[in-house]
Amino acid sequence: MTESDTTLRDRLVDAGVELLAAEGPQALTLREIARRAGVSHGAPRRHFPTHRELLSAIARRGFAELAARTESTLAREAAAGPRARVAALARTYVEFALDSPGMYELMFRHDLLESGHLGLRETSLPLFALLTELVGRAAPEAEARLVAGALWANLHGLAQLWRWRSLQLAVGEADFGPLLDAVLLAHLGPGDDR
Repeated sequence: MTESDTTLRDRLVDAGVELLAAEGPQALTLREIARRAGVSHGAPRRHFPTHRELLSAIARRGFAELAARTESTLAREAAAGPRARVAALARTYVEFALDSPGMYELMFRHDLLESGHLGLRETSLPLFALLTELVGRAAPEAEARLVAGALWANLHGLAQLWRWRSLQLAVGEADFGPLLDAVLLAHLGPGDDR
């Protein structure tokens, strides 16, 4: 692949990321991405034979951003105990979902994860492995993988319901922090980080 091919691939993905942020996942058509990248509507097919491959490349950017945010958060929390690190990771995850709702939705589309394009599923698994490891340290008596799965599902639901404003109406909170604390308490039990 030539440098210009790589540049065009990157331009297409960049255009998709920008379109996603501005207009949401429903706007991610090949034609509109090509238009925004300044190329013919057939150009994306030379680099991404299917629409799903281009969407997977865009979603990979989201996983990379979430991984970078998580790494930065956990670096700041390096001296904290396991429970505090789980809490920091959980907050970062929910904040990412709320900051980038279109990307978040695209990243977890089952059809993209199952398609195997660009190893998207493998790109998503390290975050879950990290969560499982931290849960295992925070609650050593628990089945870490199951608790991490339940916690992740709860975080996903918290983010989605908060974005829809359903939780604010139901519980009267203006900040998701108390709900996040309740989620962690439900999955990790009471505890302190010593």
